[in-house]
Amino acid sequence: MSGVNEIKLEFKSKADNVAIARSLIAAVVAQVDVRLSELEEIKLAVSEAVTNAVIHAYPGAEIGLIIMTVRLDRMFLAVKIEDFGCGIADIRRALEPGVSDNDESMGLGFSFMQAMTDRLEVSSTVGEGTIVYMEKLFGEAAAGGLADEQ
Repeated sequence: MSGVNEIKLEFKSKADNVAIARSLIAAVVAQVDVRLSELEEIKLAVSEAVTNAVIHAYPGAEIGLIIMTVRLDRMFLAVKIEDFGCGIADIRRALEPGVSDNDESMGLGFSFMQAMTDRLEVSSTVGEGTIVYMEKLFGEAAAGGLADEQ
């Protein structure tokens, strides 16, 4: 891959669209030489972030907008998942494993995102929405070869 590739996808907060987000990230990451395990990790992290937006940002039958921005620069991947839903009142608490405001959720989404990426940032404003930002380094970058160049 030469140069930077950036893709932005806007979609409705429907459960069916989690698979589309997962497919998009797989197609983007496939542009570089990565191990299958790295590809699966980022697919899981993106699935969790989008699922959180579908389930928690727009509770009940409410349908809202999700924007996914993906940036791939050699062996560096940045993914931003943004919603405009109810927001998170206590991000610190939400990042704790097993914490969920939904009886059908195990509360492990953020834990998976943290484990599968090299960097996770969550920012949120109640009533305005949430941004989940993740970075993943691949190959030489993950080993420290490109870290100073980012």
